[in-house]
Amino acid sequence: MAQFGALSLVPPLLAIGLAIVTRRPMLSLFLGIWSGAVIYTGSLGIGQTFDWIVNAIIVDDGFHVQILVFTLLLGSGVALIWRLGGAIAVRDWATDRLESQRTVGVTTWILGVAMFFDDYANTAIVGSTMREISDELRISREKLAYIVDSTAAPVATLGISSWVAFQLSLIDGAYRDMGVAEEAPTAFETFVRSIPYNTYALLAIVMVGIIVYTGRDYGEMLTAEHRAWTTGNVNREDAQPLQKVEEELGAPIEKRPMLLTFFAPVVVLIAVTLASAFWTGYQSWVSSQVEAGAPTAIGAAANDTGLTQVLIDIVGAGDFATALTWGSFAMVVSAIVLGLAYGLFDIGEAVDTVLDGFGIMLTAVTILVLAWTISSVAETLGTGDYVAGLARGYLSAELLPVLILLVAAFVAFTMGSSWATMGLVTPIAVQVAYEFGAGFDLVPVAVGAVFSGAIFGDHASPISDTTVLSATFSGADLIDHVRTQIPYAATVFVVVVGCYLLNGYLGVPAVVFLPLGVVALVGLVVGLSRFDADRKGLEPIASQASADGDSCSPEGRVESPDEAE
Repeated sequence: MAQFGALSLVPPLLAIGLAIVTRRPMLSLFLGIWSGAVIYTGSLGIGQTFDWIVNAIIVDDGFHVQILVFTLLLGSGVALIWRLGGAIAVRDWATDRLESQRTVGVTTWILGVAMFFDDYANTAIVGSTMREISDELRISREKLAYIVDSTAAPVATLGISSWVAFQLSLIDGAYRDMGVAEEAPTAFETFVRSIPYNTYALLAIVMVGIIVYTGRDYGEMLTAEHRAWTTGNVNREDAQPLQKVEEELGAPIEKRPMLLTFFAPVVVLIAVTLASAFWTGYQSWVSSQVEAGAPTAIGAAANDTGLTQVLIDIVGAGDFATALTWGSFAMVVSAIVLGLAYGLFDIGEAVDTVLDGFGIMLTAVTILVLAWTISSVAETLGTGDYVAGLARGYLSAELLPVLILLVAAFVAFTMGSSWATMGLVTPIAVQVAYEFGAGFDLVPVAVGAVFSGAIFGDHASPISDTTVLSATFSGADLIDHVRTQIPYAATVFVVVVGCYLLNGYLGVPAVVFLPLGVVALVGLVVGLSRFDADRKGLEPIASQASADGDSCSPEGRVESPDEAE
């Protein structure tokens, strides 16, 4: 692979910069890809540009194609739920029970943590579920997108998910490449020991809880929340949401809104996805056991390696892209069956709604393809290798976690992919940590730092797929989501750096620096919200401001004039 040095940074940084400044992500991404083709070919590069775009779709044995099908089918599932009145039923049910911004925010946060098995499914389910009631309580779409995004990848990287399976494979591969697999701890043991050092993921989840419980905001999120609270405009006036369910699908069927039409398809999606992931993993695991001449029964294999390890191996072998596709298809079928069974529409209307659902996802799908393409451009030009190489000369045992964190964050920011970043940086980080440390002591620290940096870069980047999907299913403008989320992500990032420095220079263990990090986040949220509110002449808690034509309850629910009397 040719190396282009500093020029390799131009395409992703150009795309990101233009997207933030112009608020036109598709044009910005295309221009970034084109600039990469010009650098790579030394000519106009039009042919190379479109070759990259096509290759980005069909790469990885069809993984991206399956994600696109999953996304389109989810759009159809959302459209069917909307058409059948499911969203209205949830809104009416939640309005009677979730009476404040705090309860809605905390509920969204808990749902995000509960959907641990996949970040894509997480954004789709939580964003779609909570959008209507969030609008009812005048929570900005930017705030909803932040909660969804910051409880997607961070949660998925800690629980039983495709993320963990990928991480385990990276650790195991690094040990094998170094020739230390026999003497090294298992990949699972290394992963478990790395969890406290995946500090960004842990503190990002905590940060969401602090924000939604206190109701305090700062940066552009404070402005967005005041706009939503005082005007009722949950999106900026000239915003361009990636999904406009209400505008593009028309009025839902309101004659018989039922919670069943919402929850049944969602439950089917989750159940079929999990069952399919386990089944495909089991099939693959059995094949590998046969090849190795090992027992193919779970009980017999558990006697040799332990049940936990067997289950991890099965989950790790699962085909999550296929599982998500099957799950989303089952979601669509179940919604159609419900609509027909209750006489809410006929088969013709059902098919039309499915096609309309494809339509509401076209913008998101386009940006996903372009985001994958710019990541391929960065990989082709050697962006990640260049950044990783620059950092090698500045490494020391004490600064190792911080430098790995910074490198992983920058690579993820410019490539827009946590997975690509982890795949690139993990082998280097494991080897360097092994060389600097006493045996394998520093390896879990380095692994956790890679994961932390990758997720932060993902959160800060407008070309990240999870960022795109979080904005899509929350109904937010992509660039507005990025601009409001970055200050919160950066706050957590600064605290993570402090935690790593305490650990590196003073030997403060994770059991101490993690609680200190939580305390620091609380202090920063209170202080920054107060400072920014004073600077802007606003209340640090939007629900304490006067809503035009409305009065506010102490809990933050908007009351009509009749209710206030």
